[in-house]
Amino acid sequence: LLLKARQGGYGKKSGRSKKWREMLKLPPVSQCSELRHFIEKDYSSLCDKQPIGRLLFRKFCDIQQDLKGCIEFLDAVAEYEVAADEDRRSCGLQILHMFFDAEAAPPLPEIPARVLRECQLKLKQNPGKDVFEECTRIVHNYLSGEPFEAYKESSYFSRFLQWKWLERALRCRFVAFLRGAPIGPIPTMS
Repeated sequence: LLLKARQGGYGKKSGRSKKWREMLKLPPVSQCSELRHFIEKDYSSLCDKQPIGRLLFRKFCDIQQDLKGCIEFLDAVAEYEVAADEDRRSCGLQILHMFFDAEAAPPLPEIPARVLRECQLKLKQNPGKDVFEECTRIVHNYLSGEPFEAYKESSYFSRFLQWKWLERALRCRFVAFLRGAPIGPIPTMS
């Protein structure tokens, strides 16, 4: 839909594009502030399961030097999990070196040495997909604390609320369309 809204053109297409562009316009932040009180504020739901929330939380972490390493680590583990079986051991050892052995390793939350030893042992014996499971749990627990609270006060979370408002407004229009009701302007959420 967003691509259709961005399309320009002449003739019949330009009229549709204007309509779509108007329907997909994000509302002002002030109009979405009430959603802040009603929306579920769970880290797992907002920053991991919902694609737009995940993207905006990652962008928020990218501008914070101490959080950027956490996101890079989670990305590296995600690549490890989808690596081919024959490449998994070398990929895992590279993660251990890049994030835990190197002097210039990005800052991560304190991961106990016992957990790192278990990861090394699992990599040597049988490099399965769950090698870094405990490490990622620790990183997610860290991100769900103070960094998540800071995210909820940032402009990135305000943008997330704008998207949620637009999603609800479009859902209302779609339901009205299915019922056969005439579709007018986008309803306000107040």
